[in-house]
Amino acid sequence: MQTFTGYPIAKSFLWIASMTLVPVTLTGRHVELIPLLPEHAEALAEAVRDGELWRLWYTAIPSPEAMAAEVQRRLSLQAAGSMLAFTVLDGPGGQPIGMTTYMNVDAVGPRVEIGSTWYAARVQRTLLNTEAKLLLLGHAFDQIGCLAVEFRTHFMNHASRRAIERIGAKLDGVLRHHQRMADGTLRDTCVYSITAPEWPMVRSHLLWQLEKPR
Repeated sequence: MQTFTGYPIAKSFLWIASMTLVPVTLTGRHVELIPLLPEHAEALAEAVRDGELWRLWYTAIPSPEAMAAEVQRRLSLQAAGSMLAFTVLDGPGGQPIGMTTYMNVDAVGPRVEIGSTWYAARVQRTLLNTEAKLLLLGHAFDQIGCLAVEFRTHFMNHASRRAIERIGAKLDGVLRHHQRMADGTLRDTCVYSITAPEWPMVRSHLLWQLEKPR
């Protein structure tokens, strides 16, 4: 397992022979991303109750009762090489308050999507999310050497779309009738991305967001 503290800028590739991502801990001032483990399920079930996030019809956030199964699902995808799953802590050594992943891993590119992300309501729209994205993007571009990083969200999830656009990602397009939701409706998926040449500008923007006076 690798551990990074702060915002990486030096490139050292971490793809291994099996074409999976190495579990890694990413640490900032406001957030810490640690490898997801089964024993995190109970604390994550408590975190998701903050805001009753699973009730949002346009998301696929697990309910408290489904959290253990969701943790296992993500770990199974990680074992298959298509995901790297994180538990989000509210600061270094803090409490679990959400989940995020590298998913849809393309080892040939390399290219990843940052997704399947949710946070307890109390930390939404705070510096925690800004720094989490800075750490994940920094690791993807500066350590893994990604060509691009994707973000995907439901067309109707306007809060998520605004948050992705504030990061600096650009809309690639909309996948019409892309997925069937749990309630039977069909999801149109907005696909955003940040490319490697855009990363220095996006990194400067995110650092400014973290440091600007409030």
